[in-house]
Amino acid sequence: MRLALVLAVALAFVSPALAAGTTTRTASATTRTTTTIVTTTTVTAPGALTGTSTLGAAKPRSNQQQVIALFLADARVVRWLKRYPSNPTTYASFKDGQWTVQVYSGAAGEIATGKVDDGTGAIVEAWVGPQVAWRMGRGYTGAFGGEKINSLPVWLTFCALFLIGLVDWRRVLSLRNADLLVLLSFSVSLWFFNHGHVFAAASLAYPPFAWLLLRCVWIARRDTPSRGAPVWPVWLLLAATVFAAGFRIGLNVRASNVIDVGYSGVIGADRIVRGDSPYGHFPVEEDRPKCGLPDSEGEVRDRIQTNGKCENANPLGDTYGPVSYLAYIPGYAIFGWSHQWDSLPAVHFTSILFDTICLLGLGLVGRRFGGPRLAATLAFAWVAWPFSQYASSSNTNDSIPPALLIWGFLALTSPVGRGAAVALSGWTKFASLLLVPLWSGYPDARFGRATLRYAVGFLATTALVFFVFLLEPSPFHAARVFYDRTVSFQLGRDSPFSIWDWGQYHARGLPDLHLVQRGVQVLLVCGSLALAWFPRRRSPLRMAALTGAVLIGFEVVLTHWSYLYLPWMFPFVALALVGALPGGAQREAAATFEPHVAEDDENSTLVVA
Repeated sequence: MRLALVLAVALAFVSPALAAGTTTRTASATTRTTTTIVTTTTVTAPGALTGTSTLGAAKPRSNQQQVIALFLADARVVRWLKRYPSNPTTYASFKDGQWTVQVYSGAAGEIATGKVDDGTGAIVEAWVGPQVAWRMGRGYTGAFGGEKINSLPVWLTFCALFLIGLVDWRRVLSLRNADLLVLLSFSVSLWFFNHGHVFAAASLAYPPFAWLLLRCVWIARRDTPSRGAPVWPVWLLLAATVFAAGFRIGLNVRASNVIDVGYSGVIGADRIVRGDSPYGHFPVEEDRPKCGLPDSEGEVRDRIQTNGKCENANPLGDTYGPVSYLAYIPGYAIFGWSHQWDSLPAVHFTSILFDTICLLGLGLVGRRFGGPRLAATLAFAWVAWPFSQYASSSNTNDSIPPALLIWGFLALTSPVGRGAAVALSGWTKFASLLLVPLWSGYPDARFGRATLRYAVGFLATTALVFFVFLLEPSPFHAARVFYDRTVSFQLGRDSPFSIWDWGQYHARGLPDLHLVQRGVQVLLVCGSLALAWFPRRRSPLRMAALTGAVLIGFEVVLTHWSYLYLPWMFPFVALALVGALPGGAQREAAATFEPHVAEDDENSTLVVA
């Protein structure tokens, strides 16, 4: 409670400055043989292949062949097209002083697109491979989290704070210090992502995952914590935590953005409060009447929905568990929603709320299992790690699952509490459902009354959160819609943001790893199920390490992965590798050996055990 009070006082002193940045693009030239189809159009939707009459439109200064040749000479386009047969099909269309060029190749479909200025011949945009369909892969500044958190000064300040505060300066070459560096090394992958290098970014995420997974498994096997701890006094760690937490809140309020995931949360809350299931009731475009202005792509996303409201479309927002929408109801009740994708104060409130819940929960877990020093270490680790702020500044829902698991870990000795926490977290985002077997047994893995209480906690909580089905005329139909919109969608989606789905591009040099992915997924599921029985004895350290390992494994096998998912596993990796929870091996080593009598067939023998 004292930490919470100090945190509240610190917020009054927070006012992070705002800054803006720009990026530029350059291109070089070569040539390539193509089959060309050209059109001149006055109205063109993104990806359109047909044109309309140009009567009355300004006549372009360049001709189609010149524009296509300029685009195909762009260095990035040239490098990408080398992966395909040498006769791609091209389309060109003209609108508002710019040419849009599209390049297609057989089964791969559209493999490049971009814009050329009609007057100067400059390449305005050039997108290849995954950047064609995925705007988030184009490296737009501040697309996730805003420009401030993605700026080098702010990001490196968080990294420096994390290292300076947590490194054991007495054991500089320790494995624990290496773990800290690995936790920050995702920054390298993020740098490539922010600069539009999708394949490099995705590839570079797996080495740190592999290290952390092996370390968690190793710690769980030995049941002994890493040696080392921060050298700073507890009061200094707490003070730094308070002021860093205040800065983070200011950063969220003043210099962040809300991505579609956060927008989905407030839409779902609105639907539930108004008596509808969120599934199948999200705002769509389709043939709904337009009620707004065109966006930068010329598309009108504001449409009159079946509820009579003019809402900004978010047709794929109902892909999460019901808790993901229930969690936004407090913010929705306080701030409401304008039915537009505007500043969304309810979403900012929810992001800050669950970020703070994670912070306080880690402090309490540390206080319970290790005392004030562990409490200060874990709380500081959360506020100083830049990726937890990256999620907060993106105002996504990715702090909700770890928050619920952290508080479930605080109730580790309560079977009902563990079951309820896993259910709440799992029905937010499905990763935590893999923890059902592991969390079923503590302090040992054996079936008994405690297991039944755990099952009751899980099933009762599940039934409560799925009350949203009862908001529909047919709960069974609502359940089917839920499956189609969530599980089926997530299993069937494609994405370039992992190594598993690059086969979709049919490009030379890119592997198709779908079969490997299926094998790894089977191993993960089998391993998670085995944790219901093994290991037999479980300390808090072993539980944290195995929880971290399972969540890391889930992230590794995902087809669509994001840096926003990193906070899912971080609290338990920190508990296992950074915070040094007490392990069972320590207690056994410290215990006094006591004699007991073992009976054999012949006589009684005194045995020391």
